[in-house]
Order: sequence, then structure tokens, then C-alpha cells
Amino acid sequence: NTHIIHRDIKSTNILLDDKYTAKVSDFGASRLFPTDQTQLTTLVQGTLGYLDPEYFQTSQLTEKSDVYSFGVLLAELLTGKMAVSFERPEKERNLAAFFVSSMKEDRLFDIVHEHVMNEEKAEQLKEVAILAKRCLEVKGDERPTMKEVAIKLEGLRMMEKHSWANDNSNSKHTQYLIGDLSDACGDGASSSSISTAYDSMTNHAISPLDGGR
Repeated sequence: NTHIIHRDIKSTNILLDDKYTAKVSDFGASRLFPTDQTQLTTLVQGTLGYLDPEYFQTSQLTEKSDVYSFGVLLAELLTGKMAVSFERPEKERNLAAFFVSSMKEDRLFDIVHEHVMNEEKAEQLKEVAILAKRCLEVKGDERPTMKEVAIKLEGLRMMEKHSWANDNSNSKHTQYLIGDLSDACGDGASSSSISTAYDSMTNHAISPLDGGR
């Protein structure tokens, strides 16, 4: 069995259809990656600003290389800034480094784009930003897997979609779901435990709606 590592995840390679469904394009630099391997030595390829620094320094491609690039993409969406711009002040030229330093200084809401900022959704924005920061860890081992990233984002989307999650009477229930998912997606979590937590969360999300019909 193999899976694909794209190697050039960036905003210009994400296409949207008429329903705003995202599609990844340009697989010219991609590599097939055997599931029984943890890394692959290759000639470094990618785009400045999105390139995994660990891959750049060691030429060791891993499944976490695309995760770093996706973290840059999330930072772009939150800030409205390009991954690299030499027109910005020196400390802001590389968005990934600037984003991480801003998060460490607790200045997230100073850098979030005005069209993205919404006080009512501040907690959700913060959760997405924390996820982006995790994706941007210099060491690949400290980044989440792409499956964990997808589950986290889907969980946040579900919390927004179902108004019951914001109801005070359901606050404990909501915290239980978030905690369950967070525990499953922690360091060393297996694919089966993550899938089980996600299925559990989906069932809990649907049951209050069914009960109200």
C-alpha cells in the first residue's frame, strides 16, 4: 500500500468549484510513499514559504512535510497575508515564522484579518490558530497527522453547524465531545482510536437533533 505526498501544497494549488469545494491540484512534484516507510530521501522540491524546514535541511521527506505546508495555508487564511513578501517588515516577511511568534506572544487577534475576525467566533478562531501553530512545528514529529488535522477542523465545523453546542444547557456535553476528540488526537494516538472518537462525536452530535424532531 502507498499514499501520496504532494510536496507543493500552497494557496495557488487549491482550486474551488462553484460550490466552494476545495480541490488540490498540480501533483507534478508528488511522490508515492509506501505505508511501511517513515521517510524518503529525495531532491528537495517545493515553494518558498511553504517548504517544510526539516525536509529542506535533511532532504528527508515524510508525511508531515505536507502538514507543515497546510499550516502555512491556514495562517494565510487567518491573516490574509501571503506566505512570503519582501514588501513587509523583515520580521514579517516569512508568514510562518511571524505567525508562530505572534501566537507565542498571545497576539493572535492583532494579526487576524479584519474580514475573518468575529468576536462571537473568537474561540473557534483561536482553535484553528492553535492547530495551525501545531502544523508549523519545526520538528515533524511534533506536528499532527493530516488525518488529525482534518478531524479537528471537521469537529469545529460541526460545533458551528449545530446551534445546540452553544446552548448553556449543552455546555458540559460540548466540552465532553471536544475533550474526547482532543484525547484521541494526542501524541501517539492510533488511527483506530482517532476514528472511534470521531464516530462517537458524530453520533453525539446527531442524537440531540433527532431527539428534537
